[in-house]
Amino acid sequence: MMRGGYVLGLCAALFLATPAFAADSPAALTAASLGLDGLTDPAPLSEATPVFEQQVQPTRALADLVGDFAGSETVDAETECLARAVYWESRGEPLSGQLAVAEVVINRARSGRFASTLCGVVRQPSQFSFVRRGAIPRPPAGSRDWHVAVAIARIATEQRAEGGAPRALFFHARRINPGWRLTRVATVGNHVFYR
Repeated sequence: MMRGGYVLGLCAALFLATPAFAADSPAALTAASLGLDGLTDPAPLSEATPVFEQQVQPTRALADLVGDFAGSETVDAETECLARAVYWESRGEPLSGQLAVAEVVINRARSGRFASTLCGVVRQPSQFSFVRRGAIPRPPAGSRDWHVAVAIARIATEQRAEGGAPRALFFHARRINPGWRLTRVATVGNHVFYR
């Protein structure tokens, strides 16, 4: 698992250094042009512990799904809020780590312990440091990280893959230790996830 994260990080670094992506060209939004071909998801799907109420249907590798759904436009306001949360909280992380962050927001909305909408969860006071007085900053629309965040949000809301932190409701950066007395679920990329 650690090796897979390293490979994803290395591939992400190579991806960021390639000039193959053209923000103004929709044809450039493929797994290959995003530098995601050849990547595999280090967190395989598990039917034993679904993240959502419904069973996730195994389909294709996460990198392929991101290539399919990457773009600058979201399908609705809820997906927009989720994509912005993914962007500000986990851009540059492994794809499975970005998906795990998205799943935390979704899990919170379904838990009954937080707001019942994705936008409500993201805007909830003192939960996400990038939110200021209920406003979620707009990411740069043409950036690769935003295109990936849009794809991750859609993959998460459509339950097309799992991020590797089943039923997680909380996370923090690995560099800090908040001393939470919660059940640790997983460490994915630079985040530690809890329920």
